[in-house]
Amino acid sequence: MPDLEIEIPKTKLSNPRLELKNRTVTSRYMAFVVGIVNANNNSFFKKSRGGFSLAKRLIDEGADILDIGAESSRPGASYISEKDELDALIPLINKIRKYSDIPISIDTRKKNVIQACVDSGADILNDISAMEDDEEIASFVSETEIPVILMHKRNNPKLMQLNTKYDNIIGEVSEYLFSRADFAMKNGIKKNKIILDPGIGFAKDTAGNCALIRDCRMFCKKGFPVMMALSRKSFLGELTGRKAEDRLSATLCADIYSVLNGMSYLRVHDVKETVDCLKVLEGILK
Repeated sequence: MPDLEIEIPKTKLSNPRLELKNRTVTSRYMAFVVGIVNANNNSFFKKSRGGFSLAKRLIDEGADILDIGAESSRPGASYISEKDELDALIPLINKIRKYSDIPISIDTRKKNVIQACVDSGADILNDISAMEDDEEIASFVSETEIPVILMHKRNNPKLMQLNTKYDNIIGEVSEYLFSRADFAMKNGIKKNKIILDPGIGFAKDTAGNCALIRDCRMFCKKGFPVMMALSRKSFLGELTGRKAEDRLSATLCADIYSVLNGMSYLRVHDVKETVDCLKVLEGILK
């Protein structure tokens, strides 16, 4: 039987940096570890639902960034009002800011929500609509010089899983993301403030999600950093037959593959375990 040669992608050992409005932050790891805090009761993973106690734990476990959202975007979810978002987000941001200066990303599609959150101490916009749902949001991002995460999806959460067919998923998703990045730059947002997210699980089936992860390096070809947000998602359940509560090892496998292929951000529920994996990976690659 011939020897098998496995080629590990050449990954540059460096700590990614991000320019916030008034400071530069550098990850302690090969990729930014973005801890998920769902300030609502509608997340598909119950352990990600919580307030300050969850945020504090993720900070203490080593998160580089917190990503806080109050509007669920899981398949089948309904959008909520601006008031409901603000009622959930602002008190939580205020509590976090008394404890830590960790960068805070806000998962919202609404200009008034991100504006109020930035006024309270948030640093980053994470917009699943890639700034399509609110025509005023791009100018706000430009004026305040905050970073923005642009994600690919189709339709809204109620309809997106009815639209998972692509002729060329890598080409179509990358074309969309690059076009939204061009839109952002034409509206005065600097290139070094833009992060792309291929939207794992948003209007994609299992085969499509696997293709996006397998060829994720393609999203880096224009120089934008890329975030992978695949923690415990349903396609991992389809591959392993496990419920969300038991998808940690599946998540870590896909996350490490993504980092080896150039991804700069990992949006995760399990900060401690992700940090450990990245520390070991760095030790191996030194």
